[in-house]
Amino acid sequence: MNKNYTKKEYQVYVESKTPKSKHVRNIARAFLIGGLICVLGQFISNFLKNKGLDTENASNLTSLILVFLGALFTGLNVYDELGRYAGAGSIVPITGFANSIVSPAMEFKSEGYVLGVGAKMFLIAGPVLVYGISASVAAGILYYLLKF
Repeated sequence: MNKNYTKKEYQVYVESKTPKSKHVRNIARAFLIGGLICVLGQFISNFLKNKGLDTENASNLTSLILVFLGALFTGLNVYDELGRYAGAGSIVPITGFANSIVSPAMEFKSEGYVLGVGAKMFLIAGPVLVYGISASVAAGILYYLLKF
């Protein structure tokens, strides 16, 4: 059955078939989960400070612990489920960096530890690391040269 729609009828038809936007729900989930990850980081930092570490060392150790937890939960397939639920809320904190390194490695573990995990570990995060380290070396050299 072929029906000729007017523009208005066609617009109504398209709107009836188009899925409703879930932006508000997705934003709320991202905010909630990203905020909870940050609260966890603040809790770890406060705990370490209460144990006698100074602010700088507590901050460094907090980052290390969060990266470790992100990598561990990625390896256990927990972080991927969290990412499906939270979207960008799980990517923005430092735990998302750990996830971006470990995820490609997990996909290629069947190829072995050297050619699979080792070779693919820095597939996504590798360029970020290379440019970040290169920029810090260049900034260090410029600082050294301009200091004198």
